[in-house]
Amino acid sequence: MLERLLGPSLASDDPSGAPPSADMAGRKNLFLLIQLRWIAVIGQIATIAAVHYGLGISLPFGGMAAVLAALVTLNIASLLRLWTRSSVSNSELFVAVVFDVAALTAQLYLSGGATNPFTFLYLLQVTIGAVLLDAWSTWVVVALATLCFAGLTFLYRPLDLLDHHVEALFSMHIDGMLICFTLDAALLVVFVTRINFNLRERDARLADLRQQAAEEHHIVRMGLLASGAAHELGTPLATLSVILGDWRRMPRLIADPDLADDINAMQAELQRCKAIVTGILVSAGETRGESAGVTTVHTFLDDLVVDWRAARSATNLSYDNAFGSDVPIVSDTALKQVIFNVLDNAFEASPPWVGFSATRVDDMLVLSVTDVGPGFPEDMMAQIGKPYQSTKGRRGGGLGLFLVVNVVRKLGGRVQFRNRQDGGAVVTLALPLAALELETRRLDAA
Repeated sequence: MLERLLGPSLASDDPSGAPPSADMAGRKNLFLLIQLRWIAVIGQIATIAAVHYGLGISLPFGGMAAVLAALVTLNIASLLRLWTRSSVSNSELFVAVVFDVAALTAQLYLSGGATNPFTFLYLLQVTIGAVLLDAWSTWVVVALATLCFAGLTFLYRPLDLLDHHVEALFSMHIDGMLICFTLDAALLVVFVTRINFNLRERDARLADLRQQAAEEHHIVRMGLLASGAAHELGTPLATLSVILGDWRRMPRLIADPDLADDINAMQAELQRCKAIVTGILVSAGETRGESAGVTTVHTFLDDLVVDWRAARSATNLSYDNAFGSDVPIVSDTALKQVIFNVLDNAFEASPPWVGFSATRVDDMLVLSVTDVGPGFPEDMMAQIGKPYQSTKGRRGGGLGLFLVVNVVRKLGGRVQFRNRQDGGAVVTLALPLAALELETRRLDAA
């Protein structure tokens, strides 16, 4: 029920698609007020029944029932308000608390005014307001509760207590105060604890959002640096390409088989460097090329494996494509580079064998890269995916997995790192197909 009212992001820890943290805290706090109001309704019904039938004191049932009906109506309206999935403002919470103060005042007016031991429930309303509301709203609630209490000292409907002795009345008043104190203390502990938890959760989410913004800013700076470096490298690479082309036409160099092989190897590595530079520019959106080609999941993965094997001269990659029925997607250079980074890390940690599998779980493309290397150190598991957190001991390392995590997160997916019990590590990328499918990209472009 809580998940349906507040939304999945409020009843779970999933951050994807979550509304702003302040909105979540407001909605959760409104739900707590609804729960507290239900407790108040049930408690008032029980108290009225106990006073009337147990103590033999007559009460104005009509007026008290009207107040209870108003509380129930407000709760139903508040529940319908939560279905709208929009944020809950401080003003709305303030109005709800003021209504609760007014309802308590009305019930006390009908049951003895300030002589009623349950007047101390005003402290519960003031405390809830102090925790939930802004400063100005809290002081208004304090002033309102004080005025209501003061007014009940001389303006109220007296109870019919003619048949009770003074000692019995005093004993009933003490018993009522004890019940009120116990109820007040228990509700304060339960609800203030839960409200504080909501506020801490909001602060934690805000901290995560600030961290995410800082990381995205870092990525932008890295992208600008990479793009600038790619432009600068273009000229020397073109010059080297011309020189190597001239060398391949020189008779005395062609006549030496060893030199000819070296020139061919240099030419191949130069082409690889140019392809890397082109890929950087394509990812930055500065050239037109393969960055948004139409393909399918099977074709994208199969071509990716072929390209990775050819570029790394690796024959030890075990590839298992169990995705199932093919789906049209848009080939994304950034996603391809992300998978390359994960495969490169696995290959570096485990040269003898690397496993790469693709499956479909509901509407998610799940890619798993497995190796038989030493795995991730336990003290690094919580830091993996953060910039400059690397197990390789190289200065400036750790950016590969940092980019992996952020690119996958931009696509609405998630990354999981774990060690295998029999040695090695597994990196799992879960990507929503909705972020990759062709029709979704067309709608976004429109």
